Amino acid sequence: MSSKVFIYIRLALGILCVVFGINKFTNFLPLTKLTGEAANYFTALSSSKAMALVGITLIVIGLALIFDKYSALATLILMSISVNAFLFHIVLNPSGIVRTATLLILNSLVLFSYRDKYKTLL
Repeated sequence: MSSKVFIYIRLALGILCVVFGINKFTNFLPLTKLTGEAANYFTALSSSKAMALVGITLIVIGLALIFDKYSALATLILMSISVNAFLFHIVLNPSGIVRTATLLILNSLVLFSYRDKYKTLL
C-alpha cells in the first residue's frame, strides 16, 4: 500500500474513532433501535459506565491516529473494540453492521500496514 493511501486510511480511521467516541457522550448520531437482548446488554454496559470508558478510549485512539503518535499501539488496542462491536452487531443487532464493518475493515488495513512493528510480539 502506498504511503499516501495509508495516511488517508489512518486519518479516516482516526476521524471515525473521534466521532464515534464523542457520540458516546453526546448522541448526535442516531442509534438504531435496540430491542430484546441487545437492549438489555447495551443498558447493562451503559449503566456500568463501560460505554463511557469505550468512548474515552476511542477519542484517545482517534487522536493518536490523527497525530500519528503511538499509532501502532492504538491500532492494536482498537482491534479489540472493533471485533467486539462487530460481533455485537452480528449476533444481537444486525441493522447496525455497516458502521462497525467499516471500522473493522479500516482497522484491519491500518493494522496490516503496521505489521513490521508487530513482529517482535509474534
